[in-house]
Amino acid sequence: MIKDLFKNGRPTLSFEVYPPKKDDDFDSVFDILRALNNLHPDFISVTYGAGGSKSKRTLEIASFLQNDLGVEALAHLTCVGNKKEDILSVLEGFEKSNITQVLALRGDRPRDMTDEQFDSRDFAHASDLITYIKEHTSLSCAGACYPEKHFECFSKETDILNLKKKQEAGADFFITQLFMDNDYFYDFKDRAERKGITIPICAGIMPVTSASSLGTTISLSGSSIPKAFSDLIATYGDKPEEMRKAGIDYAIRQILDLKANGVDGIHLYTMNRPKMAGEIVAAIS
Repeated sequence: MIKDLFKNGRPTLSFEVYPPKKDDDFDSVFDILRALNNLHPDFISVTYGAGGSKSKRTLEIASFLQNDLGVEALAHLTCVGNKKEDILSVLEGFEKSNITQVLALRGDRPRDMTDEQFDSRDFAHASDLITYIKEHTSLSCAGACYPEKHFECFSKETDILNLKKKQEAGADFFITQLFMDNDYFYDFKDRAERKGITIPICAGIMPVTSASSLGTTISLSGSSIPKAFSDLIATYGDKPEEMRKAGIDYAIRQILDLKANGVDGIHLYTMNRPKMAGEIVAAIS
């Protein structure tokens, strides 16, 4: 189980992958998974489409990781657009496929979801989903956390209290949303510990390798851009190959600093790019 890996006395290393948006590209994902597995991660997480749009693909990829490659798979599961019976059906599919670990998320509100549907949803928060999973299955759960707080949350204090609810509901460990300034992570970790968060926290790192991807990355994560990275964009933004190298180097320096300061684990958002992941792993090993 993934939760046991944190007892090994070293930071865990894990990757995130996602099902391709186009079905025609799906076959290629298995080559990507093999290449990533050759880097010997402790586990690999698989994202879940908004409202469950890619749930079958998530299951298929997670099953391949767990049962064919023999690497611990962590299947994402969002609940914002699903009824309890829908969630239970997905969970049963996971268990039948030997998927024993889930990253429980509320998920982003689907664009076609009305206010009435949103206000009357079965699961208001990820903590409610974790409670439901623990009541109806034997699955292990992970939760998400936000070093700069969730963008919908009123305050950092409230955000930590919500995190505590996930731990109390049965989460075994947390994975952070991406961040680009380690000081935010250290401050968050201190505040979490003071409020009684005792389970491991993996630091989520996403290399930003092009100026054009920065806006999307920030809008999806809500993370801020530190001046050090803004300077990289100003220097290399119009030089694609140099920007790629600079973005990877920035992520490497983040990870080395986190490891030097006793981080529980590194979770690399690979964007399905095994070459980039390989360069980072070689530099931090």
